[in-house]
Amino acid sequence: MIKRLISWVIRYVPRKYLQLFSHSFLKISVLFYSGKNVSCNVCGKTFRKFLPYGRKARENALCPNCLALERHRLIWLFLQEKTAFFTQGLKVLHVAPEHCFIERFASLPNLDYITGDLESPLAQVKMDIHQIPFADETFDVVFCNHVLEHVHDDIKACREINRVLKNTGWGIIQSPVYDMEVTLEDVSVTEPAEREKLFGQRDHVRKYGRDYAPRLSQSGLNVQENDFVKTLSEEAIKKFALPPNEILYFCTKGK
Repeated sequence: MIKRLISWVIRYVPRKYLQLFSHSFLKISVLFYSGKNVSCNVCGKTFRKFLPYGRKARENALCPNCLALERHRLIWLFLQEKTAFFTQGLKVLHVAPEHCFIERFASLPNLDYITGDLESPLAQVKMDIHQIPFADETFDVVFCNHVLEHVHDDIKACREINRVLKNTGWGIIQSPVYDMEVTLEDVSVTEPAEREKLFGQRDHVRKYGRDYAPRLSQSGLNVQENDFVKTLSEEAIKKFALPPNEILYFCTKGK
């Protein structure tokens, strides 16, 4: 029942309303998922299991307390173990900020943290990623997760990210990537139902294939495929319910 409900809500409720109200609604489910089998490393809470999530609901995915998904828990662990994100003084731009990260990143005394999005009610700055309203080389870090599959021109968006990154800057740019050779894109497809059929979601405009990293690198960014999750123990993957095959797309400023 809960799988079908979550799938329906994700599919038909506009994203801005999900961002505003889903946290309060899902807090109720914490009472029914109490336990010690899994742990959310983002918020520190433990549960019997995580909630299912997705249009085709994945088991053990969503933290009912902070709304962290598998990829968010992986990113958090990567930031802890492989970067100085939690200790170094950094100016950060977070595009389309995820609920699970906003308050936690904003509370870090070492960060000058700015959130931006065209529609999200959670963002501080209303901005179009095709025209980021900040000067060249402003940010040490840029996060842009599950955004590029929605935008008109993903290469232009990445060119803007490259522009606002400092020379020593870096970023993480995640999107759904499928086991297919080349990205599927067709600008003539505008009907939501047809987009869902071709690209996996009604508001997606492309379906990325294994050419994701070289495609984004056309923008000037240096995009590296990082298999950090493969270095983790089975115990850690099970404890945090991490995605065992998720590649992190770690970017640095290019020319």
